[in-house]
Amino acid sequence: MQELLEKDDINSEELEILLEARDEGKVDFLLVDVREEMEYEMGHIKGVDMLKPTTAFQQWAQELFDETKEKKVIFTCRTGSRSGQVQHVFKQHGHTGVLNHFGGIVTYHGEIEK
Repeated sequence: MQELLEKDDINSEELEILLEARDEGKVDFLLVDVREEMEYEMGHIKGVDMLKPTTAFQQWAQELFDETKEKKVIFTCRTGSRSGQVQHVFKQHGHTGVLNHFGGIVTYHGEIEK
């Protein structure tokens, strides 16, 4: 399980496995949705810990970076593009625990909340 959190990118199937393992207390990470609030309200992955819209990146990035330096963080969005961009910026600045949910919510078959 922990080896999945060592990857740069995870797919939707791997995210489902990780969310189930987190519910069972086997792994620890934050799942951050970087879509816009309107998109989030239309439906989001059950287990998302916080919404951090990409359009407001400048307002939240430094604080989240500082708070999560020692944690694993998985970024997700609609297709994996915006979350990949956020992951890239965090990695460029030295955050070693960030992952991208490749494919995003459009490829996710797990539970969706509204």
